[in-house]
Amino acid sequence: MQNDMVLLHGWGMNQGVWQVIKPELEFFHDGEVRCLDLPGFGNAQLIPTPYTLHAAAEQLSTQLNEKSILVGWSLGGLFALYIAAYWPDKVAKVVLVASTPFFAQTDEWPGIKPDVLNAFKDQLVSHREKTIERFLAIQAMGSESARDDIKQLKALLNQYPAPQEQALSAGLDILQQDDLRELFANLSVPVRGIFGRLDSLVPYRAIEKMHALQPQFEYEVLDKASHAPFISHKAAFISALKSMC
Repeated sequence: MQNDMVLLHGWGMNQGVWQVIKPELEFFHDGEVRCLDLPGFGNAQLIPTPYTLHAAAEQLSTQLNEKSILVGWSLGGLFALYIAAYWPDKVAKVVLVASTPFFAQTDEWPGIKPDVLNAFKDQLVSHREKTIERFLAIQAMGSESARDDIKQLKALLNQYPAPQEQALSAGLDILQQDDLRELFANLSVPVRGIFGRLDSLVPYRAIEKMHALQPQFEYEVLDKASHAPFISHKAAFISALKSMC
């Protein structure tokens, strides 16, 4: 029996983002290709209380078959790493897409500037849709097809229910506070990565830091891609993922 490939989306998104590549993935992957919504996003309207990474990851893990290949984009990558550490029977391999074990910038770690995440959090209260739209714009920044990418993302996302405010707020907290670097360094499950060199949310220097934490970590960097390489550079992304799975 072949391993499932399970795709996990990023903050403010839902499983709709994967529809652009799902048919191609099904073509080369012998097992089932599944797109799951993180709790509180898309069709996954049931959320844990309080909403923590542990509680949400545990809820998500119950939907996985054993030995799944988890492909986690951005926030979805944190979920993939966490599940691999705490429910290892469920995971054969993790592929991080524009994702690191720690997203916040510190003196010794390249990441998202604290004021960027704080601004999103403040704006979320009064302008939810506008905040998500701004986040979409940041994801596409640097990509040659940024405008088209955003248009396509919005159309795909709108096919599913809007995210719950509690999940959006908790998701930002997780991006800001959850530090999985030690967990990543000690993970027994193989981890691979696909990154965009122009990504403003996951700086290129963070990839080198990840490799220092886990020397067996293998990755590919798409030179002209930004934070959503599977949309802006579909063929190159699929080729990279195929080589890792």
